[in-house]
Amino acid sequence: MKKKILIINGPNINLLGEREQSQYGTLNLESIERKCLEKSKELNIDINFKQSNIEGKIVDYIQESRNTYNGIIINAAGFTHTSVSIRDALSILKIPIIEVHISNIYKREEFRHKSLLSDVVSGGIFGIGPICYILAINALHELIENGN
Repeated sequence: MKKKILIINGPNINLLGEREQSQYGTLNLESIERKCLEKSKELNIDINFKQSNIEGKIVDYIQESRNTYNGIIINAAGFTHTSVSIRDALSILKIPIIEVHISNIYKREEFRHKSLLSDVVSGGIFGIGPICYILAINALHELIENGN
């Protein structure tokens, strides 16, 4: 059976390419999604994308994923540092989860240095630009194939 991965993006990620290019680069979200789809075809994985600026909607996406997907990639953006609700939803899942951040959150403002998600996810990739999504797909593929 073909494996399925859900990629969830949080607030303001829909404005990639326009906002803070020094932090996030010039690629927009659609370009990143295209690159992810290319990688998923190589690995024979189905990928679905969700983005919301609304915390509760992201919680809904996570809850709805629990019986449908084999793994999740999440860039919770600003909610990374503030959302106990997203953290709690992720902690319920029994599938591998990779946290990604395009920018290096540890080289930014002090309040961004703390991720409320990092101790409930399988691993994290940050600070290397949009390629973090491709690396996360590769990592999830390995984790899923090895039953982790």
